[in-house]
Amino acid sequence: MRSVLAGDEQRRADSFRFERGRSRYIVGRALLRALLARYLATAPDELEFQYGEFGKPVLPDGPWFNLSHSGPIALYAISNAGEIGIDVELDDADFARERIAEQFFSPAEVSVLRSLPPTAQPRAFLTCWTRKEAFIKARGDGLSLALDSFDVTLAPGAPAALVRTAWSSGEAQQWRLQDLSDRRAGYIAAVARRGARGRVVERHIGKTDEAA
Repeated sequence: MRSVLAGDEQRRADSFRFERGRSRYIVGRALLRALLARYLATAPDELEFQYGEFGKPVLPDGPWFNLSHSGPIALYAISNAGEIGIDVELDDADFARERIAEQFFSPAEVSVLRSLPPTAQPRAFLTCWTRKEAFIKARGDGLSLALDSFDVTLAPGAPAALVRTAWSSGEAQQWRLQDLSDRRAGYIAAVARRGARGRVVERHIGKTDEAA
């Protein structure tokens, strides 16, 4: 799998200190190349990525795509309709119990989160986190966009949605969020798409440890 990666990807892989992280990165990028090559009817090692200001990889002639990984799970989103972002996190209640929400979420989101029963808060936290990360990744803003500058839904049963942005009264209506979580598989996930109607009809999930 390493052989299909570009030189910059191989150098990134070499920068990992531990073998597990290195292997997961190699497998994750190789699977991304394989999926995109299938859509474009080309060889995986023929793809030439360009990178945005904050490091988001793109293909000049499309399609739009994004990937996320957490532990051994990798999740991919590919679209011919517009910008797209995806995020996945392992369903880790211990991580969700930390007071990270008060540091990074908007006041409205924190209020909703802390109004829930304690047993429901870990999953709601990860629901909020993945929806916010998916939106940021779709925009390609990286860490330049503050997590508390926009609101998403997170209450159990509430449809996934971007509710508000601090910089525009109309941008929230331009985006569609969709929950992709699979509790039985042990992960929470979301996808964000600009201007795309309907639902995701195909998603790609990889186990990077197994593939390695």
